Amino acid sequence: MRKTIGILAAFVVVLGLSWLLLQRKDGGRQRVSAAPPEKPAPLQPAGVAFTYNFDSDGAGSLPAKFHSARTGEGRESQWVVLADPSAPSKPNVVAQTSTDSTDYRFPLLIADEGTFRDLELTVKFKAVSGEVDQAAGLVFRLKDANNYYIVRANAREDNYRLYRVVAGRRRVFAGANLEVTSRQWHELRVDGIGNKIICYYDGVKKIEAIDETFKDAGKVGLWTKADSVTYFDDFRVIAK
Repeated sequence: MRKTIGILAAFVVVLGLSWLLLQRKDGGRQRVSAAPPEKPAPLQPAGVAFTYNFDSDGAGSLPAKFHSARTGEGRESQWVVLADPSAPSKPNVVAQTSTDSTDYRFPLLIADEGTFRDLELTVKFKAVSGEVDQAAGLVFRLKDANNYYIVRANAREDNYRLYRVVAGRRRVFAGANLEVTSRQWHELRVDGIGNKIICYYDGVKKIEAIDETFKDAGKVGLWTKADSVTYFDDFRVIAK
C-alpha cells in the first residue's frame, strides 16, 4: 500500500513539474511589462491591399511605415533593412538582427498604415541563425505589443504553431509538425475570416482553427523569438 501511494505521489510531482515547465515556456511565470498604446490606424475596407518589399528603404534603417516593439523580456528588437542577393524581390529585405538570447523575448515589426479584421496575410522569410530559436511569424489583429494572434514557423523545432497572446502571455491553440529548413526562403500565409483562422506553409494548408479571443480589427506585423536572426520579404496584406 505504501509503495502504491509512493508511486502515485511521484507521478503527481512529475505532472506538477511538467505543468510548471510548460507554463514557464509559454509565459505563465514570466514578468510582463505594460505595452504602450498603438497609434490609431484606419480600418481598411475589403479589397484594399498593401505590399512591402522594402526596396525603396535605405539600408541600415527601420523601414518606413513601420515601428518596432517587443513582447516579453530582454533587449528591444532591432529591425533593419539589408541588401540580400537571394531576396525574392531584389535587392532588399527587412531583418531582425539582435541576438539577445532571452527565451521569452518576441521582437515585433508593426505596420502603421491600417487595421484589418478579415484578411489574407503573407510573407516570405529566411531563418538565418539562432542558438535558442530560428523563428519567423505573422502577427494579426494586434491591439498592442501584448495582445495579438501569431502564427510562426521554427527551424530549430521543425513545427508550425498558432498562438494567442493575451496580456503578454502566449498560449498555443493549434499547430502542425513539419520540416522548416534554415537559410532557405519559405512562405507563411494566414487567412482570417471571422473566428476562423487558416494557416498555410509554402502554399499548403497546415492549420485550421476556430478562436474567439480577438474579434475586432487590429494591426499586422512580423515577429521573431529570442536570438533568431530572420530575413523577411514581400510582406502583403489584403482586407477581405
